[in-house]
Amino acid sequence: MGLSKNDEIEILIEDMGTDGEGIGHFNGFTFFVKDAVIGDTILAKIMKLKKTYGYARLIKVLSPSDNRGEPKCKFYRQCGGCQLQALQYDEQLRFKANKIRNNLKRIGGFDDIPLLPIVGMEEPYFYRNKAQFPIGTDKTGKPIAGFYALHSHNIIANTDCALGVSENKAVLEVILAFMEKHHIHAYNETNKKGLIRHVLIRKGFITGEIMVCIVINGNELPNADILVRDLCMISGMTSICLNVNKENTNVILGNKLISLYGPLYIKDFIGEVSFQISPLSFFQVNPVQTKKLYDKVLEFADFNGSEIVWDLYCGIGTISLYIAKYVKKVFGVEIVSQAIDDAKRNALNNNIENVEFYVGKAEEVVPELYKKQGITADTVIVDPPRKGCDGVLLDTIIAMAPRRLVYVSCDSATLARDLKYLCANGFVLEKVQGVDQFGQTVHVECVVLMSKVQK
Repeated sequence: MGLSKNDEIEILIEDMGTDGEGIGHFNGFTFFVKDAVIGDTILAKIMKLKKTYGYARLIKVLSPSDNRGEPKCKFYRQCGGCQLQALQYDEQLRFKANKIRNNLKRIGGFDDIPLLPIVGMEEPYFYRNKAQFPIGTDKTGKPIAGFYALHSHNIIANTDCALGVSENKAVLEVILAFMEKHHIHAYNETNKKGLIRHVLIRKGFITGEIMVCIVINGNELPNADILVRDLCMISGMTSICLNVNKENTNVILGNKLISLYGPLYIKDFIGEVSFQISPLSFFQVNPVQTKKLYDKVLEFADFNGSEIVWDLYCGIGTISLYIAKYVKKVFGVEIVSQAIDDAKRNALNNNIENVEFYVGKAEEVVPELYKKQGITADTVIVDPPRKGCDGVLLDTIIAMAPRRLVYVSCDSATLARDLKYLCANGFVLEKVQGVDQFGQTVHVECVVLMSKVQK
C-alpha cells in the first residue's frame, strides 16, 4: 500500500530524536512525530513524505506509554517551547543523558565514556528567572501577551508560563489592563505601527527583586507614571524601565534604556557572590541549577589555591567570580564589552581583587597574551556559545598545556567535536556529567574534565 500526505496511520513510538520528537515505523518508512513519547501507540496524520522517511502530526494517543506524564501547560503542543513536557521527568533525564552519550559516541568517536549520573532538578517547573513576552492583539483588537507558536510569530495568549515565576502573570495583567484603559497599541510587525513590542521580566531568586522592562517602538510611554504606580503594588518590584527599539528587526532589545522607577538593575546571588543584572545582561536563567553546575566546575577543577586560571567566554564573570576565592588569579575573556563592564563592576561590588577581564574574541586575546606576554594557565575553563570553541583557541590551549581543562557546554554535539580534537592532541577525557538547567525541554548543560597527558 502506497502512502500519501494526509493519510492517517497507527504507529508504535520506538525511540525519540534529539529534538524530542517520537520516532516510529510504518510500511518501511521512518516517521518523526512531535509530542509523541517512547512507548506510545498513536494515530498520526502524514504531513510530509521523503524517500524513506516522513513527518506526521499526532492526532490521538491510542495507548499511552508508561513514560507519559501530564503536562502542566495546556498550550505546550502549540508553543513548542517545552518539547518534553509530555514525558515524565525521570525519563527526561534519561533522554538527556542518552543524548550526551550518543553525541560523544557518534560525533566524538568515544567508546568508553566516563559519564556520571545527570544532575536533575528538585522542581522542574517554575525555574526561569527571566522571561520575554511578545505583545500583540487578538482578533477583537484586545492586547495580549504570550509566546510565539512554533515556527511562527503568531502569539499564543498565555500570561502564566509553567516554566516562569508566578509574578510574571501579575506583571502582564497590569500592563495589558493599562494598555486597554489608555488605548496604547501593541506593535504590529506587518505595518511597523504600534508602541509596545515586548515585556521582559527578571526576578532575583535569592533577593526577591523584580525587574520589568517594556520594549517600545518609540521614545516614551504615555501615562507611564500610572503604570509605575500599578506595577509597584506587586511585591518585590525594584526596577521598571523602557527599552527603545525602533528597528525593523527580530532582535528583542535595543541599546537605549530609560528608567521609570528604581535602578536599571536588580541584584541576585550565585552562592556568596552578588551580581547586578540589567535588562541587557546575560545571566543564567536557572539560578538553582547554575549553582550546582558551578559547584561541579569547582569539583572537577580541584583547586589547591595556587592556580592561574583562564575563564574563556566568561560573560559577566559569573564563573570567574564564583571560583576566585579558591585560586591565585583568574583571567576572564569575553567579546561583549558591556558584559566585561558588568564583570568588572561585580568584582568591585564583591571586593574580589584577584580577577582581571579582557574584551575581545577568545581566539584573538588568548594567543596574544600567551605568545607575547607569556601568560599561561594551570587550569582553563571554557563555556562557549552553542557553536563551540574556535579552532585557533583550541590550538592555543593545546600549546599552553594546562594541567586541567574544564569544558562547560550547552550543546553536546559541538562539545563532542571539540573533545575529539583535544584528545587527538594530548588531552585525556576524565569525567563527563550532565546538569539539567532546562526542565521540560531537550536542552542540557554538560561539564567535562580533561587532563593533559604528561610526557
